[in-house]
Amino acid sequence: MKNRHWNRRDIIAASLAVGIAPSIALSADEIHMISKPIPGSGESLPVIGLGTYNVFDVESTPAQIEIRRQIVELLASSGGNLLDTSPMYNRSEKVIGDVIASGMDREKLFLATKVWTDGQSAGAKQMQRSAELMQTDVIDLMQVHNLRDTASHMETIRMWQDSDRIRYSGLTHYTAGAHAALGREMERFKPDFIQINYSLGEPEAENRLLPLASDLGIAVLINRPFQSGRLFRAVSGKQVPAWASEFAASWAQFFLKFIISHPAVTAVIPATSKTHHMIDNLGAGSGILPDTAMRKRMSDFFSSI
Repeated sequence: MKNRHWNRRDIIAASLAVGIAPSIALSADEIHMISKPIPGSGESLPVIGLGTYNVFDVESTPAQIEIRRQIVELLASSGGNLLDTSPMYNRSEKVIGDVIASGMDREKLFLATKVWTDGQSAGAKQMQRSAELMQTDVIDLMQVHNLRDTASHMETIRMWQDSDRIRYSGLTHYTAGAHAALGREMERFKPDFIQINYSLGEPEAENRLLPLASDLGIAVLINRPFQSGRLFRAVSGKQVPAWASEFAASWAQFFLKFIISHPAVTAVIPATSKTHHMIDNLGAGSGILPDTAMRKRMSDFFSSI
């Protein structure tokens, strides 16, 4: 395939080709994606990122790399920059590195990965390997994956932050059952970021973790925004309500805008390897965000289905 750079005209043309209204891709009066500040630094982070679980775990063939490069180009061309991955995601880190090697500008990306092993020495080796695979000298965000040996890895992460090899620290989990443990480790280690599950179908983070993150000045990334497809199955055959049409032109935008409109949420990382899904997801990053009353209406509507 021929390499390409996605600009505004390309995105609108692609959205029309797959039957998505151009307003989903980019609203007529909004050019730049909404960004939110990282509390610890004030640096702005665009609200829509890209998760790589499963979808970047592919062979590094020219065709497969080109598909992922187009997805990343779409993200960057629409004002996004966040890519989230992990050694647990098998070949995903290498594929990100291959995308960068194929011509994607590393400086346009915010690279987030994780450490997922036991012991400080093993963790340091894994972090170094992640940097090598992604072809970068500096990792923007290193997260302790699923709270695995947090104390050991946070010590290394802090040392690497001091030597400018890592910019931000983080802790992650993906189940509500781990929220109590994550809350305790947030209070103990005070990371720059947490990454958690939160959506209309999994709202438990509203009870403690999101308020705690606000109180501690911790940025929040959201995984599982569509609850592994459950949210789409719940609305199968239904149209987006007319009262939501001002801010959401699709169910993906409806679900994503609920998430990013929470004051404590910094960004969301839906995973995809399909350009039309990427275009749809990116549409949630601009335009109007639901206010508190509208968020309540969205939640009540989903609970009633």
